Amino acid sequence: MNSVERINHWETIYKTKTQQEVSWYQPIPSTSIDLILGNQTQKNSKIIDVGGGDSLLVDFLLDNGFTSISVLDVSTTAIERAKSRLGDRARLVNWIVDDASTYHSNEKYDVWHDRAAFHFFTSPSDIEAYVTTVNKHLNESGLLILGTFSESGPEKCSGITIQQYSENTLSKLFSATFQKLKCFTVDHQTPFKTQQNFLFCSFKKIS
Repeated sequence: MNSVERINHWETIYKTKTQQEVSWYQPIPSTSIDLILGNQTQKNSKIIDVGGGDSLLVDFLLDNGFTSISVLDVSTTAIERAKSRLGDRARLVNWIVDDASTYHSNEKYDVWHDRAAFHFFTSPSDIEAYVTTVNKHLNESGLLILGTFSESGPEKCSGITIQQYSENTLSKLFSATFQKLKCFTVDHQTPFKTQQNFLFCSFKKIS
């Protein structure tokens, strides 16, 4: 799936489904919050939520006093839905409509968070481009948090084949410039009462 196809696919999803009609919906993104807070992230740290869509993570970051938050998603509709939900608080967030694998900016971040976006990149070229993008936009000693489907998780999501990961395969992709901090699996209960097994890993950039 190329960039244009990704845009069209996710625009259709967000135009036809409500927030609670998608499998990745979380009323409280507790794992992501714990990983961000547990690494002693400063309130003025530059945080980007990649593939954030209309996720509620941005709400919790604002509630916890973080002051430099960006949300990136390929879907304009998803971004507009999040902005509408936040109302006046939306002006406190930097909203970016772009493809995560080709995103280019002069901005450098202290935290790169991605729950359930990276595993939609399945071609070697897209995966390589994503890794390059992370390296380019994360400060030295920056925190990388990735949540992907584990090898025990689904093979498809939203009608698309995804890339499953183990702790070893995910860590290996970033081993040249990142030190692994921790990896663990967690079951996510979808709004449809099914279980999806996720692998979460956090890394520290070392070069």
